Amino acid sequence: MAAPAATIRELLGRGRRSFSFEFYPPRGDGGEALLWRAVRELEPLRPAFVSVTYRAGASADRTTRVVERIARETSLTAVAHLTCAGASTDDLRSVVRGYADAGVRNVLALRGDAPGGPDRDWRPHEDGLAHAVDLVGLLHAEGDFCVGVAAFPEGHPESPDRETDVERFVAKVAAGVDFAVTQFFFHAGDYFGFVDRVRAAGCDVPVIPGVMPVTNVAQIQRLAALSGAQFPPELAARLRAVEDDPEKVRAIGVQVACDLCRDLLAGGAPGLHFYTLNRSTATREIYERLGFPDG
Repeated sequence: MAAPAATIRELLGRGRRSFSFEFYPPRGDGGEALLWRAVRELEPLRPAFVSVTYRAGASADRTTRVVERIARETSLTAVAHLTCAGASTDDLRSVVRGYADAGVRNVLALRGDAPGGPDRDWRPHEDGLAHAVDLVGLLHAEGDFCVGVAAFPEGHPESPDRETDVERFVAKVAAGVDFAVTQFFFHAGDYFGFVDRVRAAGCDVPVIPGVMPVTNVAQIQRLAALSGAQFPPELAARLRAVEDDPEKVRAIGVQVACDLCRDLLAGGAPGLHFYTLNRSTATREIYERLGFPDG
C-alpha cells in the first residue's frame, strides 16, 4: 500500500493537530522484528507521519530501506532523517538522491551528534558540511523536498545563551524550512518559552514538541546526556525508588508523559511527536489516555 503523496507542510496546513512517531533503523533480525511490530501496532492510530533516524555509514542504507518499505507497505507518510556528521558532501548528495528515488518527499535535516559521545568536540567531515543550515540548502539544491529541522526547548547544549540559540534556529528556517521537531524535554514551560522567543523573532514555522515516555531509567539518562535535556531530579528520584520493577517504572513514565502532553495540547502546541525507541506499548497507552484527540 503506497503512502499518501503528501508533504508535512501540507499535512500541518490542514489545521489538525499532528501526531507522529519516530523509529530508528534496526540492527539485526531481532531489532528488525521489533521495529516492524511497533510500526504495525502504531499504524492504526493514523499518525500524520513517522520519522526514521539516520547515522552516517551503513545506517544510511538502512534508513533508506526502512523508509522505502514504510512507503511501499503501509499507509504511513515517512520522514527520513539526514545528518552532516561523518559524511562528505558527495556522500550526502548520494543519500539525498537515494531518498528521492525511493519517493521520499520529507526530510529532517540535522547537524548530528559528535562521534564518540557528548563530551567530544563536534567537527565536520573534511569534505562535508558544518551545520544543519548548510544541509537545508543542499536538500533544496538537490530536489523538491519538504524540510524540517530540530529545535531545542532548553537551548542547544553548545549555544552560549538562549538568544544565540534562537538566532541560529531562525537562520535555519530562513534557509527554507517547513517545520521543526523538538528534542524531548520534561517541562511544558520550556517548550512554550522557546516558541515565544522564535515568534518574537518573526519566525512562524510550526514547532512540534517531542515527547519521550520514560520506560528505562538508565536509557533515558543516557539520552538526556546526549541531547542536553535536563532530567528532573524529582522524576529521577521517583523512578529510582521503583527501578527494580519495570512495570512501575513504565507506569510512572506513562503518567508523566500524559501530563506533559495534556499541558502541551492545552497550550496550543500543533501536535506531538513521540520518540518510541521502536516500541509501541507506552506510546499507544499514552495516545489512548489522551482520547485520540483530533483522530
